[in-house]
Amino acid sequence: MKTCHQFDTVRAEYEREIGFLVAHSQRHTGRPAAKSSAKTAASAKQRMARALSSHVSRCPECG
Repeated sequence: MKTCHQFDTVRAEYEREIGFLVAHSQRHTGRPAAKSSAKTAASAKQRMARALSSHVSRCPECG
């Protein structure tokens, strides 16, 4: 699937955010902050999927 620059930019931003949250969760294992970061990372993955699928449906270059 060929994607446009905007798609790649949005995806990279979400993946960076998810990476930070997962790393924080792993560093603070057993603490409430780790659980919160893990939940936020899971919701960020869902937001990323929603954002990218809506982008593909709107973008003439991707869709």
